[in-house]
Amino acid sequence: MVISVTFLETCQGVQRFLLIRGDLRLVASSTVTTPIELLSAQLDCEVITLPTRAHVFSRGNSADSIYGVRRGIVEVIGEKGERLCYRSGELFSFEEIVWRSGVYRADALARTPVEIVRLDRLQFLNLMHNHPTLAILLIAQQHERLREQRTSGTCCY
Repeated sequence: MVISVTFLETCQGVQRFLLIRGDLRLVASSTVTTPIELLSAQLDCEVITLPTRAHVFSRGNSADSIYGVRRGIVEVIGEKGERLCYRSGELFSFEEIVWRSGVYRADALARTPVEIVRLDRLQFLNLMHNHPTLAILLIAQQHERLREQRTSGTCCY
């Protein structure tokens, strides 16, 4: 028996689908979960509010956490001066967490007043294990960032 799935709508973060199998018709829903929502839902997640120009972390600090921007803009300045801005909904510093370099290789500064979420490395890796789709969301974030950089001519290699 063939099942057809038709997307109906997204309303307040909930996707609705129409599932049809023969004479049976069902409406199913799925909550759209963002990386920030997943991080924020963790018990050990810390919410930090920082003023403009405050350091989130500095080059050489122990890379023990991943960060996500809930509100504002965070600029990450690499060893060679390359600059990347992260906005609401984006995670940063996961490269150091995943690849286990041990220290941050960049400085992260609040360019506007920011509200960020911080999650410990081990908790983040457990979250990735329990929600493998998070890895796909992070890859999609990086893909979009690379596309943006390519079109603006600001690629960092």
